Formats: sequence, structure tokens, C-alpha cells
Amino acid sequence: MSLDSYVTLGRSGLRVSPITLGTMTFGDDWGWGSSAEDSAKILASYVDHGGNSVDTANMYTNGHAEKIIGDYFAGQPSLRDRVVLATKFFCNMYEGDPNGGGPSRKGIVQQLENSLRRLRTDYVDLYWLHNFDPATPVEETLRALDDLVAAGKIRYIGFSDVPAWATAEAATIARLRGWTPIIALQLEYSLLERTSEGELIPMAQAMGMGVMPWSPLKGGWLSGKYSSANTTSVDTTRGRAPGEAELVVIDALNAIAEEVGATSAQVALAWLRGRPGVVSTVIGARRIDQFETNIGSLDVTLTDAQRAALDEVSVPKLNFPAENNRLLAPSLQFAGATVDGRPSTVSPLLHANSARY
Repeated sequence: MSLDSYVTLGRSGLRVSPITLGTMTFGDDWGWGSSAEDSAKILASYVDHGGNSVDTANMYTNGHAEKIIGDYFAGQPSLRDRVVLATKFFCNMYEGDPNGGGPSRKGIVQQLENSLRRLRTDYVDLYWLHNFDPATPVEETLRALDDLVAAGKIRYIGFSDVPAWATAEAATIARLRGWTPIIALQLEYSLLERTSEGELIPMAQAMGMGVMPWSPLKGGWLSGKYSSANTTSVDTTRGRAPGEAELVVIDALNAIAEEVGATSAQVALAWLRGRPGVVSTVIGARRIDQFETNIGSLDVTLTDAQRAALDEVSVPKLNFPAENNRLLAPSLQFAGATVDGRPSTVSPLLHANSARY
């Protein structure tokens, strides 16, 4: 597989690479990112390898990430229409301005205009709601986005880090009103963060949204630099080292990486690429060698046994679906139903004490 093995994003005709270039590291304004020059090299390498999906946000490095991307494509205008350029809105960039962020109509329009200015483009292909605001009516957000689609300033809509119930409500309203649909969902997902399998991913699959995981290496924990024998953080500027529970998963990942002859990061990304609902994984890098190593994950194939081992060691504790639902799976055979997306294959089973009634 390669970056030009394009796949459709959700229930749409938009085609994206199986790996999306994340740009939160573009710009060193936060003290740990890449310089503008190195960021441009990473972007150029991604495009040269056939990648077409670039993800950013208005707040990444205080707007500098958008500017770096805009300057790159302004210097090569023929590339702009070949790329699926996505940015996000929600975070307020202007101290003292109560309407400088959020999902209100005024906030959305202002944020988009500023993003278009920094990106030096007339439109963005995919515009993401970056967070959830229960105070703003979802109808206001959806209608404002639909108007911007009609105006030609955005092409598609996605939700990022919004609860499953709120996303489902918004998607249903958009469908009933004939407004622009939500075609994609961004969420944190990795071997060390699988809680989205409870509600978010099943919801996305049922409602035609392509899943785009972020932080697939859990902030570097799955990169191979950690193990139970080495818990010293290589970079202590962005959080703690993994704990005992995380190290169990990390050790299993490192062992399979050794079996495969790949890096731990490549195996973690290959595992994620094969998960149900996942369309394109967002990866970032501060150095070009990191980036090129990570896209090498497209060449890694895991056996069923290796996948099963990783699944088992990282199995999440979910509030839903309840374990009781799984135990009742046999009774669904009468309706030819499925449980967790898999056909029920066992015969109907009654409770052991049911003969008394």
C-alpha cells in the first residue's frame, strides 16, 4: 500500500490518502515543534510520496501552522486543487473577544475568513468542528456551515472530539433538513486509547462517517522509545512517561515489531489502519526522518495472530455495549441479527433456570 492508495471518506465521493499529514507540529511557537523550513520539507515529502490529505487547525502554533501550509501551496499553486486541505474551528484566538471562537454563526464565519487568509486559499476542502459547545444550538452551527458550503468556501464537514450522542443528533438534523452532511469523525485512537470503540466508532459506521484517528502513537509512547526496561522519557516537555498498565501494551507491541522486522511505531500504525471504520490516520512528525519512517507503516502487514495478540493485550474497558449484551447474543439468532458487527453463529440459548417458568 502507498499514500496514493486513495479511499473514500465516509458516505461521500471525497478520496483521501490512508495517512493524513497532521500539522500540529508545524512551527516552533509552542517550544517543541518544527521550524518553518523543516515543516515545509515534511509537507513536500508527503506530497511527493503521493499524499493528498493535509490536516491543520486555526489554533495550531497560534495560526503559524496554517501560514506555513499557505506559503507552501502559494509557491506551487498547481498543487492546491490536488490536495484535500482541512482545518478546524472552535478555539478562540483573540483574548477579550467573546465571539472570537466557538461554533456560533458569527464565530464560524470569522474563524473561516482568518483561516483562509493564513492558508492563502479561497476554500478549504474539509472544515472540522474542533470541540463541543452545549450552549450553542446545533442548528445554528449546521446552518452556518451549510451556507458556507453553498458559498463555495468549504466543501465538506467533519466533527472532531464531539460526544457520540451530540454528533448523532447533529447528523440526524442535517439529514432531515437537507443540510450538508457530516462525513467524517476525528477522535483519539490508538493501542493505548480504545474507548472510542464503545460508542463513537459504531456511531460513525452506522451514520456514514469515516473515522480519522489522531494521536495514533499516544504522544510517542508507542514509538518504540519506551519499554518496561526503559521508562526514562526522551522528551519530558509534553507530559509523563507511561505507567505500568501502558507498559504491558508497549512491551507486547515491541515484541511483535521485532518479529515483523519493523519499528514499534510502524506496527502500531499498521494495527490501527486495520481497525473497523478507520479510513485515514492522522500522523505528525517534528523531523522528516520520523515522518518517512512512519509512512513506512503502509508496507507492514500483520498476521491474524499478531493482530489478535495486540487486540487482547490492549482490550478496553467500555461502558457500552454492556457485557450482558454480549452474553445475550445467542438470543438474537432468531432475527438473524449481529452483535458488534459480527453475525451471531450459535444456536438460541435460554437461561439455565428458564425451564421453571
